[in-house]
Parts: sequence; C-alpha cells; structure tokens
Amino acid sequence: MQLISPEKIFRGNGAWLKALPEIKKISKRPLLLGRSESTNIIRHQIYKDLLKEDLKIHVAKLKYDCCYEDLERLESISLKNNCDSIIAIGGGKVLDSGKFLADSLSIPVITIPLSASTCAGWTALSNIYSINGQFIKDIELKSNPKILVLDHAFVETAPKRTLSSGIADALAKWYESSLTSSEVEDGLVQQAIQISRVLRDQLLIYGESAYKNQTVENLSWCNVVEACSLTAGLIGGIGGEKCRTAAAHAFHNGITQIITDHKPLHGEIVGVGILLQLRLEETKNNNKLANQSIKQLLGLMKNLNLPTTIAELGINVFENNNLQKIADFTFRDKSEIHFLPFEISHQDIIETITNFEKQEIKI
Repeated sequence: MQLISPEKIFRGNGAWLKALPEIKKISKRPLLLGRSESTNIIRHQIYKDLLKEDLKIHVAKLKYDCCYEDLERLESISLKNNCDSIIAIGGGKVLDSGKFLADSLSIPVITIPLSASTCAGWTALSNIYSINGQFIKDIELKSNPKILVLDHAFVETAPKRTLSSGIADALAKWYESSLTSSEVEDGLVQQAIQISRVLRDQLLIYGESAYKNQTVENLSWCNVVEACSLTAGLIGGIGGEKCRTAAAHAFHNGITQIITDHKPLHGEIVGVGILLQLRLEETKNNNKLANQSIKQLLGLMKNLNLPTTIAELGINVFENNNLQKIADFTFRDKSEIHFLPFEISHQDIIETITNFEKQEIKI
C-alpha cells in the first residue's frame, strides 16, 4: 500500500477556521500537543476556538524532540483522558510526535504546522530521536494525517530562520531523488522526480524574495511556504522511500549524533548534507556539474543565512572524535547513503567532510 497524502488539506489565509467543522466531525476529546513558548498565543487561540465547538480538550507539551521517553508519557496522558484524536501544533518534531502517538493509539491526527520548516505535516513518517536530539531512525506509519491545516496567518508569525531551513530541506527532494531514482521505470516515481525539479526551480527563483518579505501579501512567500510544507511531502508520497532521502539526509542523521549547545534546525543540517552529497558526486561519480551546483546553492544559502559547513552548524569535526562519530553513523548498514547509485566507502565520507570543512569555496 502506498500512502500518498493527508485525507483533507486546508491551506491559505483563514484555513484554520475553515477546518474547524471537519475537525468537529471526527473528534470530541482531542489532545492538543505543542511545545515552544513562542507558539503559545496561537495554540491558545486554537484551544479557545475548539472550546466554542463544545469539544472537551486536553493539553500536553512535548518536552524533548520526538523521543520514546516523551512519547510514552504522552500516550499515558491520552489514554487517561480517553482522547479520540491528536491535534499536533508546531514544528516538525511536534508534528512527528503527534503522528506517532496517534498511530500507536489508532486514532486520527490533525497536523497544524506553525512554520514551513519541514513537510512533516504531510507525511506518514515520524523521525525518532534521543532525548539529546540524536537521530535514531524513521518509522513508517499506518496512514497520513487525517487533516492537515496550513494556515498562512499562523506560519507568517514563524521566525525567518524556519523558512530558510524549510527551503533547504525541500531542495533536497530534487538533489536526492534525481540521483537515486533516475533510472527507475515506475511512472509515478518519474513524475515525482519531475515535480521535485519544478519545486527546486521555484525555490531557487523565489526563495530569497520569500525570505526577505515574509507576509501573506507576498505571493512568492505563499508559494514557497506551500512548496516546503506541502509539495515536498507530496513528492515523497508519490515517489516512495528513495524519493525522500539519500546522502543529504544520511549526513544529517550522522551530524545529529554530535551533541551541541547550539541546536541547528533539521533543514539547516540537511542543507549542509546536500553540499556534501554533491561533493561526493563530483569526486566519486565524476559528475562534472556537481561543483557548479554547489556554487549555485552556496549563493542562495548565504542569502538565506543558512549554514554551509558543519563548523557553521556549531560543530568542530576535528575534535572529540566527532568526525569518526559522524562518519560511522552516516555509513551504518541501514543508512540512506547506500541508496547512492555508485560505490562509496567509510573513508570516502571522512575525506569528503574533511576536505569540505578545510577548503574555502569561492562563489
């Protein structure tokens, strides 16, 4: 069975109020799940709107990233209060936690992204982390969210950093899927790749404009927000596993193994992973265009204030055996790095990271 999309999607300015009647049809006792103090005002607004619909609401907060310890606590809260749905409100970690929790309890989940930092509001996947934020694995769920609500007025309030992070994460769809699935003859996979190409082009053209003018009145911003939050999820739904991740996300997963006080966002790490993947393509697969792609991306990433090296993520790979730890996890047996259509070794990963961190790339 292929899980492609949420059952119902509400998008645009005022999407939340349009979704309310549909939410009321499927839930009487929802668990509202959130996390960040900065989103309290929106979560409280959602809470009040649900109260007006005569729903019995229970509220819970995520303490960490999407980790088993937190999920077990939240499951107990939901069971104790006989909740019949999860309404996950926030960024990717909150949305992944809500989806996993609903999947475990066999109840519907409503996802309400409050930023465009990932496509987690769309997918039937949850990324599991340790309490300290180290990636453990991703888990395929039994279904996509029942309802996705992408209200532009909510997303408009998010920090600009979340949008640039979302752009980097969405760009990875093209750089990964076009590499791993280009020779797959399945028609849907090929269509997914072509959608990812259009997505890439739109982000390259409109990404900077959206970043500089974050308002619902800016059509570029609206289109980029939906590209990151919706289209990126659609590509993985249509194309399947190999259209979702490859080396860029494998590098992300390895980099998260290093615990740091400065916590980079998911897409910020993935963006660095794209650059490292392109360097692998250049050195190990003789891709003559890879270096040009790196220069093109570096220009955009710098204009979006995105990190372009692991050092800029706040991690020194040349201390505390960090380089070895990153390489070991990136190259582990179940890593997406092995989706690459050419052979690489553990040493190739070490050399690629080392050279990329040491050299100064001129745009």
